[in-house]
Amino acid sequence: MNENTNPVQHKTVAAPGLDRFDRKILGALVADSSCSYARLGELVGLSAPAVHERVKRLRRSGVIQQSTVSLNGPAIGKPLLTFVHVEFEGWGKSQKLMQIADFPEVEEMHSVAGDSGMIIKVRTADAHALELLLSQLYQLTGVRTTRSYITLSTFLERSVQAGVTGDWPDLSLPEG
Repeated sequence: MNENTNPVQHKTVAAPGLDRFDRKILGALVADSSCSYARLGELVGLSAPAVHERVKRLRRSGVIQQSTVSLNGPAIGKPLLTFVHVEFEGWGKSQKLMQIADFPEVEEMHSVAGDSGMIIKVRTADAHALELLLSQLYQLTGVRTTRSYITLSTFLERSVQAGVTGDWPDLSLPEG
């Protein structure tokens, strides 16, 4: 099976040789992907040409996959954020099921271990739109059940971060 027809996304291994400058550059780009090379250089302590070369290398190696704009769901008429757990018979991840990604309401799809086979992150205009999307799922052969978790508040939502925690701090809660 060639890479284009395989429905399972292959994981890439972390690029060896990411140094502290690379991680600082990546962190700055995650915060603002429109940051100029001159500004990035100021932030990380390198010249603009040095930063440009590093960014080109990070793009070539696949560390930087793309530069995007992050949209505000409620501001564009999609205030309802829901995580849908899908349970299906057998492997279940068919070409038909993957077509659910064609709906702009679907933001993420993850094959998972546990009591669900897949988790889908969706953002819809309202509960009725969510119901219509769920009805599309139930039309697919093999979908057994879904469980929807509607988000009430979001405390943190961000893309992949460049930093790596070396020593995990003790987050003990105070007694009370």
